[in-house]
Amino acid sequence: MAEEPGTSAPKEDAGEKKDFSTSILERKKSPNRLIVDDAINDDNSVVSLNMKTMEELQLFRGDTVLLKGKKRKDTVCIVLADETCEEPKIRINKVVRKNLRVRLGDIVSVHQCTDVKYGKRIHVLPFEDTIEGITGNLFDAFLKPYFLEAYR
Repeated sequence: MAEEPGTSAPKEDAGEKKDFSTSILERKKSPNRLIVDDAINDDNSVVSLNMKTMEELQLFRGDTVLLKGKKRKDTVCIVLADETCEEPKIRINKVVRKNLRVRLGDIVSVHQCTDVKYGKRIHVLPFEDTIEGITGNLFDAFLKPYFLEAYR
């Protein structure tokens, strides 16, 4: 039977019919876009990912990543593996979330950052009113434990 030239019926196969009511549950197309979740640790330079997500993005423990948030804001962090983190989520500290201008449940994009050099020297200049009443060597008491054996 021939169809009339002015009418065309859409072709739908039973296997290709898309159910839009459950489409929000499907995995997203770009694996580097992750949902923001609250971090367990209080480290401002570390984010946590699931191991499967790290393998998919070809990231290893201790790699530096560039996180892109809203309003063209971005920051560099260190990636650590976390088995308790869900697969499409990234655990980010409150300070890093504020730098990226994102909230819990927002989406950030994660990109590998290979050109980060190690720092040779830093300057820590405390305000006079913040060290009032503290005696002893400030380096041994505060700075050495903060930077020793840490990804900073």
